[in-house]
Amino acid sequence: MDTFLLDNALRGFLAEDLEHGDITTEAIFTPQDRAQACFIARHPMTVVGMETVAARVFSLLDPQVVCTGAMADGRQVAAGDELLCFSGATRTLLRGERVALNLVQRLCGIATLTAAFVEAVQGLKVKIVDTRKTTPGLRLLEKFAVRAGGGHNHRYSLSDGVLIKDNHIAACGSITEAVCRVRLRVPHTINVEVETDTLVQVEECLACGVGVIMLDNMDLATMRRAVELIDGRALVEASGGVNLQTVRGIAETGVDIISVGALTHSAKACDIGMDWRS
Repeated sequence: MDTFLLDNALRGFLAEDLEHGDITTEAIFTPQDRAQACFIARHPMTVVGMETVAARVFSLLDPQVVCTGAMADGRQVAAGDELLCFSGATRTLLRGERVALNLVQRLCGIATLTAAFVEAVQGLKVKIVDTRKTTPGLRLLEKFAVRAGGGHNHRYSLSDGVLIKDNHIAACGSITEAVCRVRLRVPHTINVEVETDTLVQVEECLACGVGVIMLDNMDLATMRRAVELIDGRALVEASGGVNLQTVRGIAETGVDIISVGALTHSAKACDIGMDWRS
């Protein structure tokens, strides 16, 4: 992650939580008090963000905080494993605790769910990718967590690539017209993807020579037929209603990419505790 962008976001998260100060901590502890603590996994998970996110939260509050033993991004851990240890001013550790935990619990949840999807399609030539269905303000972090879990990123923002979706087509009138208008405006270096939900639309995309064809909410039989029609002339992306029970069957149709909105909009936060050391 670009730390220039990340640090600005983390400062904002800290400012939201601290506002005018931590009145509880400041009433109990002096600036001279020191402490040590560790983040501990309460159950098995895929780790992300210990050094890249949590440690930076504490260092932004106080550069004198020492963080050690950060578990590497993408590492599989068991219940009870130490994920990150730190020492420094007691006030700083307590001020940063909730922001750091909120973030890494969320990110580890995304990485853990992504790893489960990747495992479900093991051995097949298909990529699991995310979508733009991210939490506003957290896209940089959430897409990073997908990569830590073994997944891949779809476009980061609307400016990253052309994706002509159903509402574009409905408002424009046809796939052909939408593709023509796009090609008059965008550079030749940008690929064109079109969302389809029928084989007729797939054939229209092939006639237009688009680079990526999305098969949206198709049943498996229709999806297999679409892959046969495309026959390598475009990348094939499957999307819509993908879950851990259906993803293997979708992958076996021969698609190249499976986009899964659930990776970021439905991941359950992992349980990570901050335990104090004497």
